[in-house]
Amino acid sequence: MSWRTSRSTLDRLRTPGRFPGFLKTAGVCVLIAGLLTPLSTTAVSAAAETAANDHCDGQCSDILPPGENGNATLAQILLNQAFGTQPAHAEDQLGPYANLATGYSGLTTEKINSFFDDASFGVPSDQVASTEKPAGRGDVTIVRDKKTGVPHITGTTRYGTEFGAGYAAAQDRLWLMDVFRHVGRGQLTSFAGGAPANQGLEQQFWRNAPYTEADLQAQIDRAVATNGARGQQALADARAYLDGINAYIDASDSGRYFPGEYVLTGHKDSITNAGTIEHFKITDLVALASVVGALFGSGGGGEVNNALSLLAAQNKYGVTEGTRVWESFRERNDPEAVLTVHNGESFPYATRPADPQGRALPDAGSVTQEPLLYDRSGSATATAADSASATAAKAAVSSARRGMSNALVVSGEHTASGHPVAVFGPQTGYFAPQLLMLQEIQGPGLSARGASFAGLSFYVELGRGQDYAWSATTSGQDIIDTYAVELCQDDYHYLYRGTCTAMDKVEQKNAWKPTVADGTAAGSYTMRVWRTKYGPVEYRATVGGKKVAYTSLRSSFLHEADSIIGFQMLNDPDYVKGPQDFQRAVQHINYTFNWFYADARHTAYYNSGDNPVRADGVDAEFPVWARPGYEWRGWDPAANTADYTPPEQHPNSVDQDYYISWNNKQAKDYTAAPWGNGSVHRGNLLDDRVKRLVAAGGVTRVSLVKAMAEAGLADLRAEDVLPDLLKVVTSSPVTDTTAAAAVGKLQAWVAAGARRTETSAGSKTYANAEAIRILDAWWPLLVEAEFEPGLGSDLYTAFTANLPVDEAPSAGHGPTGSHAGSSFQYGWWSYVDKDIRAVLGEQVQGPLAQKYCGGGSLGACRDVLLGTLKEAAGKTAAQVYPGDDQCAAGDQWCADSIVQRTLGGIKHYRISWQNRPTYQQVVEFTSHR
Repeated sequence: MSWRTSRSTLDRLRTPGRFPGFLKTAGVCVLIAGLLTPLSTTAVSAAAETAANDHCDGQCSDILPPGENGNATLAQILLNQAFGTQPAHAEDQLGPYANLATGYSGLTTEKINSFFDDASFGVPSDQVASTEKPAGRGDVTIVRDKKTGVPHITGTTRYGTEFGAGYAAAQDRLWLMDVFRHVGRGQLTSFAGGAPANQGLEQQFWRNAPYTEADLQAQIDRAVATNGARGQQALADARAYLDGINAYIDASDSGRYFPGEYVLTGHKDSITNAGTIEHFKITDLVALASVVGALFGSGGGGEVNNALSLLAAQNKYGVTEGTRVWESFRERNDPEAVLTVHNGESFPYATRPADPQGRALPDAGSVTQEPLLYDRSGSATATAADSASATAAKAAVSSARRGMSNALVVSGEHTASGHPVAVFGPQTGYFAPQLLMLQEIQGPGLSARGASFAGLSFYVELGRGQDYAWSATTSGQDIIDTYAVELCQDDYHYLYRGTCTAMDKVEQKNAWKPTVADGTAAGSYTMRVWRTKYGPVEYRATVGGKKVAYTSLRSSFLHEADSIIGFQMLNDPDYVKGPQDFQRAVQHINYTFNWFYADARHTAYYNSGDNPVRADGVDAEFPVWARPGYEWRGWDPAANTADYTPPEQHPNSVDQDYYISWNNKQAKDYTAAPWGNGSVHRGNLLDDRVKRLVAAGGVTRVSLVKAMAEAGLADLRAEDVLPDLLKVVTSSPVTDTTAAAAVGKLQAWVAAGARRTETSAGSKTYANAEAIRILDAWWPLLVEAEFEPGLGSDLYTAFTANLPVDEAPSAGHGPTGSHAGSSFQYGWWSYVDKDIRAVLGEQVQGPLAQKYCGGGSLGACRDVLLGTLKEAAGKTAAQVYPGDDQCAAGDQWCADSIVQRTLGGIKHYRISWQNRPTYQQVVEFTSHR
C-alpha cells in the first residue's frame, strides 16, 4: 500500500535508514504510550468455552502465516517500522510454516504441531488468553487462545454468533477489509492514495467486475429470492455479521485503538480523533466477493490471444497444418496429463467440435485493447500499468489468481489407521496481513473451524466441521466466452438480436492527494467500461473488414453472491453428514474450484462452477459471433443466467484410492483447462509421491505431510525434464570442459533429489547452488533455441503470449511475479519433454506436430543443448538473479525467498521458498456421528 497523506510517516519509515524526525526525540515515548490503548476485553476466563462434538481426537491441525492479528494501532506500526517489533500474534505462524522446509524429513506424529497448530474445537482452560462478550452481548462469547490468538466464537443465538464473527473479523482485519471493499468498487486510489501500485490494483479488478451500486444490491436480492429459506437465513447472517463489524468500528473509534493506517492515510487524526471510519453495508460484501471471484474462481477467457496465435500458425504453415500445430501446443486433452479423477471415467466438457461454427477470428493486425482510463491528470498521466510498482502489484495479485492450491487425500483403505488422511489447502499468496483469517464458529446451525476471506467470514470457507473437513484448489475450467458484437451507427452501438443497441457506459472517477514520500503527486482519472448484454468490451478489431467489439461473458458475472448458500451448507452440521451431502453443498458454489472432502470413513471430490451449455458447434477456445445461434443455451441476458451442465457431468468421485490436485487437469475429456496441462505438470510432483505411498500402504499424516513438503521443494524441470535433456547431451562424450563440468553438477543435483533446499536451516544458501543457477539460466535459453528456429519468431512469440516459458521461484517475469512462493504451474516443460523424448526415439502419446530440437536430429539437438548449456554455465549469479527491491544482485536464496507483501503498515521477514498452500490443514478423523 501507499498512503494518501503528504510525506506519510509510514512511507518514510519504509525507506531503509530513514526515520521521521519526531522518532528521534524523547517525545516519541510519550506519543507511543498514549497510542498504545489496549483492546477492550474482559478478564481472562479461568475455563475454556465448551465446544461442539469434535471427532478429530486431536488429529486435526492447520497453519496460516504470518499470523492471525492483522490489525495494528498507529503506535504499533511506528514501532514495527522503526525497530521491527511485532504486535501480538502478527507473525507467530510464520516461523513454524517456514521451518517445515528443513524440518519435514525428521517429522513424527509428535512433531506435527511444531509446524502446524492444533485445530481442535474449543480452547483448553490453561490456554485461554482472553474471553470477551462483544458489545456487552450475552448471547455470544469470543475466546482467544494463547498460542495463536485465533478467535473461537460461541453463540447461543444465530444472530449473536454471526455478530461475534463480524466483531472478531474487524478486530483482526478491519483495515484489509476496508482496502478490498474499495478495490472491489474501483475506489482504492481515492481511499488509500494514487501510488502506481494502487492504480494497478483497482484497474485490474474493476475492468473484470465494473459493477454499479445497483448491480451489487441486485445480486443480493437475486441470491436471497432464488434460495428460499436458506437465502433468507444468509441475508440475516450477513446483516448480523455487519452489525458486529460496525460495533467494533464504533468501539475502536471511541477507544482510539482503530488500525493506525487510518491515521497514515488521512482518514483519522491521531491527536483530535477527527474523521470517520465508514460503517460497512451489505453491498460491501458483494464488492469483496467480486475480488475473491476474480482472484480464484473465474477460469477461462483468453480467446482473442488464442485466435492471434492460431492465425500466426496458419500464416506460417497454412490453414490445415497450422491448425494441427496449434492444437498440438494447446494440449486440450493430452493423454499424458496427470488427472485428479484417474479411474478412467470421462467427463466431456468444452471439447473440440468436429465442424466449428460461428468463429469470429480477427483480421491480421486489427486487434486493439479497449482503453480503461480517461481524463487522466497529475500522477495519472502515465498509465499505471507501465510502472514497476504497478507491475509488482499486479504480479502479487496474479500469483493468487493463477491458482496455486494443492490437495493430497488418501482413502482409509490405504492408511495405517483405516481412516482417510488429508493434507490440503488454498494458496492465496503471501500478504501482510494475509487475505484469509482463521476462526472457529459454534452456534445454532453453525459448527466449523478454518479459514475465510477477510470480510466474508460469517461462514468458514475452508476448514473442518465436527466430523469432516473440506478444502479447495482453483480449477480454472472455462466459464468465460468471448463474443464478437457487430457495431452499428458508431463505435458505441452494436447489433443485439438484429436491433442496433446502445452500449452501457459505466464509469468510476477517482482523485487522490499528493504522496510526496513515494514521489506520487496529486492526480485523477476516470475508469470507463462499455458494457453490452454479452459482457464488457475488452478489445476492438475487424472481422472480414467489419468493425466489431470483442466482449467477455462470464457465467459468474452479476452472480458474485450466489455461492453464499454452498458455504452456509458446509458450516451446517445438520446438512453435511457424508460425502454426498458435501457434493450437494458445493454444487451451489458457482466459482471454478476443485473441492475435496474427508471424514472418518470416506473421501470425495467435486468440481464446482456454473459451466454454460454452449451451442452446438461452438469452439470455446475462440471468439464467436454474438448471434442467437451461438449464444449459451437458455441464456437470459437480463439476469445473465443460462443452462448449465448438470452436476453429474462435472468431474466428481467418492472414495477413489487417492486424490491429488495442484491445478492440474481434472478428468479425462475435461478439456477446458488452461494452457500447459500436458505430460509434465506440477501435479506430477504430488501424484508420483502419493501413488508410491498408496502402493506401499500404511499411509499416515506424517508420510503425507512429507510427500507434500518434498514436492513443495522440488524443481519440476529438474525432476521431470532434466534427466532426458542430459540423456541427449551425454549421447556422445562431452569433451568441452565447461559443458562437462555443468553436466556433472546437474547430474549430482538430480541424484540428490532435484530440490531447492538450504544446506541447513537458516543458512540462506542452497545445496547444489551451482546446479540450480545453471538450470535457472539454461531453461529460457534452451527453450528458445529448441523451438524458435522451427516455429519462426512470430509464432514462437505468439505461443509465449499464451503460455510463458518459465516460472521458476525467482522468475519475476512469470505469472506469479517474484517472491510469491508458487512456482512451476505455467511453463513449457511439457513441450520440451515431448519434443526431447521424440528426438530420443521414445514413445510419446499426444506428440507435438513436429520435432523441433535440432530439426529432429539427435546430433543437431545435442549441439543446440550443449551450446545453450555452455552459455548458461558462463552466466554469473548476478546475471541470473539481477536483484530487486528485496534482494541484492546475485543473492540466489533471496531471489527465491517468499515475501509477505504489505497491504498495511506491518512488515514481516522473508522466508525460504516453499511451493505449498498458504493455509493448510492436516486431518485424520477417528470417528463419525
